[in-house]
Amino acid sequence: MDFVRNLPAISILACMFAAIISSGLPRRAARFLNYVLIAAVGGMSLMCLAYVMNIQGSVVYVMGKFPAPWGNEIRFGVLECLMALFFSVVMFLAVLGGRHKMRDEVAKGKEFLYYVLIDLLFSSLLALVYTNDIFTAYVFVEINTIAAAGLIVIRENGRTIEAGVRYMVMSLMGSGLLLAGIMIMYDVTGHLLMSNIKEAVDQIISSGEYYIPVIVAIALMTTGLCIKSALFPFHSWLPDAYGYSTVSSAAVLSSLVSKGYIFLLIKLFYRVVGFEVISNSHILRIMFVFGLIAMISGSVSAIKQSDIRRMIAFSSVAQIGYIYMGFGMGTEAGMIASIYHIMSHAATKSMLFISAIGLTDVSRGSRDFKDLTGAALRNKVAGVGFLVGSLSMVGIPLFSGFISKLQFMNAAVDLSLQKMLPSLIVLGISTILNAVYFMKTVIRIYTPVTKVEGGMEELTVMEGERIGINGVVHEEDRITFRKQILYGTVIILFILLNIILGVFSNEIITMIRMGLEMFA
Repeated sequence: MDFVRNLPAISILACMFAAIISSGLPRRAARFLNYVLIAAVGGMSLMCLAYVMNIQGSVVYVMGKFPAPWGNEIRFGVLECLMALFFSVVMFLAVLGGRHKMRDEVAKGKEFLYYVLIDLLFSSLLALVYTNDIFTAYVFVEINTIAAAGLIVIRENGRTIEAGVRYMVMSLMGSGLLLAGIMIMYDVTGHLLMSNIKEAVDQIISSGEYYIPVIVAIALMTTGLCIKSALFPFHSWLPDAYGYSTVSSAAVLSSLVSKGYIFLLIKLFYRVVGFEVISNSHILRIMFVFGLIAMISGSVSAIKQSDIRRMIAFSSVAQIGYIYMGFGMGTEAGMIASIYHIMSHAATKSMLFISAIGLTDVSRGSRDFKDLTGAALRNKVAGVGFLVGSLSMVGIPLFSGFISKLQFMNAAVDLSLQKMLPSLIVLGISTILNAVYFMKTVIRIYTPVTKVEGGMEELTVMEGERIGINGVVHEEDRITFRKQILYGTVIILFILLNIILGVFSNEIITMIRMGLEMFA
């Protein structure tokens, strides 16, 4: 069983080597390698989770057998393994769900490059989850940034290039602040390993010496990661990046990329400086305020949209606000609610983007609400997927979104009056706004088409497939039956994932609580 200790390092390195190998492979081989890799990493993550649950503790893996403070370390406990497993599942389904659109969205001869970027992105996410070295985390933050920008611009149209540039500008600003904070922290403590930094920070706080530089370093790193994870008001790049990139890219970016940065921020709070130090620095109060503003502003912006993908993108601004509101509560209950919401939002938002493309495909490729009338009746599996995702985001029982909001409400009740009232009020308003734009869309896609043009009503069954009232199918436009089955299977698996998160929420929350205790 000791071999299991090597699996996190193997997972990260395997993704990086797969990216190198895929650069010389044809499209199909690169795609197959990507699927096998993600599945293998998911299996290794599951083995690691079972191992740490069995030993009831975390594991430190020393890279190259060089001990601290010279060597590099990987540290994994219940929370890291759970998050790596969840990232693997969502990544696999997101990439698989957008497969049928790849040829339309990526230029011929560049499909292999897409999988190179996915492999690099996946390796960086795993490294952010597992690493115990703050500078190594920064290196993989930059790999994550470059890979994510590549996934945005690979579609090669004006909107995606503009979105990619805006993403890079904002993201590099965040990276610069993160690096500046790391430099100050290293200058003050003389360490880069997170556990060593925490020991030094404890001594600094107790002595009072260099207290201000430590707080400045914490503020810079926190602000940098807030910018990179698109917390209001640093979200201007997000709608175009999610709205105009490829289907799989939108699903991956919205569900995983920002969550990797947020998970690193959690490690910063617990493992680098200690949660008590963060709470006493008033940084969490600032995050709390901006989280509340994001919950309202993101929802209001989503209501104003007439494009279904931009509506889903603006919804992410509000959902990221939920996460930061939980952080800002400054309690264990708030942190647990936020971590659970990371998983709930990742599973639901990917499903919404994958479902949305099925709805637009049967609406002559239009993403405008007025053209989506009856789309769920023409593509029933996409309609059900979007309906389930919408119900989850609104907070209907059985689905994961309900558990998220219930956890946030329970955490808010235990707060002081100054935080409890704003939390509950904004939660209520945000839920109502969520219902407005998601249920409006659901009603639209389930409303039968009544408009008849030229004496004939034209309905689209699947992508490019047109059936008139005479029942004649244009075979040249029909996508293969195999792709229809694959797309439908992905939607069903996303629905099951959402229900599993809701039904087995107690077990998942127990693992999150156990993981936070191992963090501390």
